[in-house]
Amino acid sequence: MPSAGGNHRLLGKESPLRIIDPHVHVWKNDPAFPWPAENQNPPSEDRTPEMLLEHMAANGVEKTVLVQVIHYRWDNSYVAHVIQQYPDKFMGVGRVNPEDPAAPDHLSMWTEEKGLHGVRLSPAGNGADDWFTGPLMVPLFARAQELGVPMLILTGPKRLPDLARLLEKFPDLDTVIDHMADVHPEDAEGRSRL
Repeated sequence: MPSAGGNHRLLGKESPLRIIDPHVHVWKNDPAFPWPAENQNPPSEDRTPEMLLEHMAANGVEKTVLVQVIHYRWDNSYVAHVIQQYPDKFMGVGRVNPEDPAAPDHLSMWTEEKGLHGVRLSPAGNGADDWFTGPLMVPLFARAQELGVPMLILTGPKRLPDLARLLEKFPDLDTVIDHMADVHPEDAEGRSRL
């Protein structure tokens, strides 16, 4: 796809391709965006959007999708603030509490009112999270499909059958399996589940 902004550097050469980084985290130790009380180990060093913008410029990256870092839990305010501050550079993916019956409404608020573009869920890779197969997922997945909001799932290969059962009910929901379900190249069984 030709770049609207001109050529970019790709592998050390000029390229007409648009470069979009689909998954980066930013955070800042800032009292305006406090860490939740349950976060016992917040990061000691900031990873700000300004730092990211420098890396993007140095590497010809036109846009980046910011994924809400787990340290903020369900408060997506910092990511929403950043994408409002730099709308031409960033899009945002937030998180909602999957165990909260109001999660579909929170998803609507974060996307329709605050400008986020997707949602991420992180069911444990070992199947220990009963919420992923519980009754609250259907309304949340339904709302995401209704809004046209992509769903990012961070899990391991053992949870992919649970995800497949959900997605059978929502064939029009765009879904991303983060990090290829953390399947190691030598894991033949895990690869077969992808």
